[in-house]
Amino acid sequence: MPRTKKKVSAVTGKTLVEDLKDLLTEGIVGTQEEVCQKLVEKGHEDVNQSKISRMLRQTIGAVKGYNQHGDIVYRLPKEPAPPTKKATLGSLILRVNKNEHMVLIHTSPGAASVVARLLDYCENEDAIMGTIAGDDTILVLPRSVEHVDLVLREVKQLIWDE
Repeated sequence: MPRTKKKVSAVTGKTLVEDLKDLLTEGIVGTQEEVCQKLVEKGHEDVNQSKISRMLRQTIGAVKGYNQHGDIVYRLPKEPAPPTKKATLGSLILRVNKNEHMVLIHTSPGAASVVARLLDYCENEDAIMGTIAGDDTILVLPRSVEHVDLVLREVKQLIWDE
């Protein structure tokens, strides 16, 4: 199935979600009407209060808070929402990166030790030498630098091909 190209603003060159996140980061909008107005100014003509309400709540998980001037505004949450009881391992992973020496996994707060333990006991012991986990970050060390890509594949398979 062909992927559809995401619609971007002619003004900013960004998608609606990207521009909305930028607005929330600026801490300048306190009502959904203000959000709609600012997004229209940024070139997103097809927005309305109902769409913005859903995006703030479901897509972004925006919260109300105070800005530096003491005004109540919409903000991005400081950390992801906690996982639900039915969450899969993959839903706890925020991103996976690698360089030429190691793999780094960023998780939801508190999930790193669980994911690291699973990696320590995965079936391919030849690729992963070990892991070091903090609260929300895991350093995965390959047995050899030649195995970094193999380790990355193993990590992704374990996480997203449950």
